[in-house]
Amino acid sequence: MNKTTKIVMTVVLAIIIIAVVAIVVVLGTNSKDNKTNLPKVESNEDLVEIVDKVYEKNTVELYGTISSMPIDLTDEASVKSITGLENGDKLEFAVVSEPMISSQAYSLVIAKVKDGVNADEVAKAMFDGINPRKWICVSAEKVYATSSGNIVFLVMTEKEKAQGVYESFKSLAGEVKQEYEKDVEDGELPPDTDNEVKVLLPE
Repeated sequence: MNKTTKIVMTVVLAIIIIAVVAIVVVLGTNSKDNKTNLPKVESNEDLVEIVDKVYEKNTVELYGTISSMPIDLTDEASVKSITGLENGDKLEFAVVSEPMISSQAYSLVIAKVKDGVNADEVAKAMFDGINPRKWICVSAEKVYATSSGNIVFLVMTEKEKAQGVYESFKSLAGEVKQEYEKDVEDGELPPDTDNEVKVLLPE
């Protein structure tokens, strides 16, 4: 074996080793990033089931009934208002859970990102883009957002309620990525009234 052949073989071997190491690192990173205890999501109905489990772990008290509905990802105006994103291009499925009486500052959004999309970046974009005063006459006091695996989660409402719902989601997920939270100045919810209707979801 001449000197030139040895050099070529050494270079090829070095390239193979570098490629193998790179693959191991990438696979290890993806495995860590995608770790979650949440069930596999293949439809909007699967997202609704996760929302129901969040409420089972944390009772939510509002005026009237909470409804969890799919978001039309082709409607940019709705996507912007509900999720804070400019469009739904990076989402595969998305659901919003809000009270039927729209004058209450409460909104929970959960979504599955498409394959290859960074869920943490989407969570940050939702957090930055959402308008906690979208109800005009009322405002959320607290906003939380995070992601787990390929699932993105955001909730905004009064402080204690938002924290309870957020912690419930984290408990279900087992592990989350970057956590985003902020207080909203002058946040307020409708005052109690004598004819208020309260619905307690099961614990």
